[in-house]
Amino acid sequence: MKQILMMSSSRKGVSGYLEHAEDQVHTVLKGRAKRVLFVPYAGGITFTFDEYESRVKPSFERFGYELTSIHHHKDARAAVEQAEAVVVGGGNTFVLLDRMYNAGIVGLLRERLNAGMPYVGWSAGANVVCPTIRTTNDMPIVEPPTLKALGVVPFQVNPHFISGKPSGHNGESREERLAEYLAINPDEGVVAIPEGVALHVHGDNATVLGEFDALHFRQGGAVDKIATGSTFALASI
Repeated sequence: MKQILMMSSSRKGVSGYLEHAEDQVHTVLKGRAKRVLFVPYAGGITFTFDEYESRVKPSFERFGYELTSIHHHKDARAAVEQAEAVVVGGGNTFVLLDRMYNAGIVGLLRERLNAGMPYVGWSAGANVVCPTIRTTNDMPIVEPPTLKALGVVPFQVNPHFISGKPSGHNGESREERLAEYLAINPDEGVVAIPEGVALHVHGDNATVLGEFDALHFRQGGAVDKIATGSTFALASI
């Protein structure tokens, strides 16, 4: 059974790094893994993979899990094949997907996640479990071979969701951008997750975790709230 945690962000409000996430992480990892493989590919742009690992590792050790980054392994595929669980951090989604393809781990990750290997991803790490990365908020600073991602969840997510726009801002709001996406892609579904919110995918269902509701954006501008704590079928989106 799939065990996937799609977190909007590594922080909630003014809380510290991953400070809000312990209970959410345990939902997927507790009793299923003691050691996790970290994939830092969305970072390592303005800071190194070593620096990214050193940022994430203390939090997971505090949660009770041993963490090692994939960049220490000569064979990325072998590292994924041997992993008890995989954790994918945020950053730039286009860079993340490009590096995952270059490492040859996209298909392997898809296979292992569908077989039930636990997965935790935030921001860009949540985007890549969707069919594509087309609802990321990031700039395409690189061009991956394709925008198709892991596709282990049948709908798109939009992390870091903020409703409306600041006074004086004349660009599109997030609602407007997602309405544009659905106008071009009418058969697809999008779930927006505010910061601090996560989706726990378990088998064919998902549960909303956190103190805020998730939002289901539908064709024609309709938006349905998915209450925190509630469970819905993946196929319903």
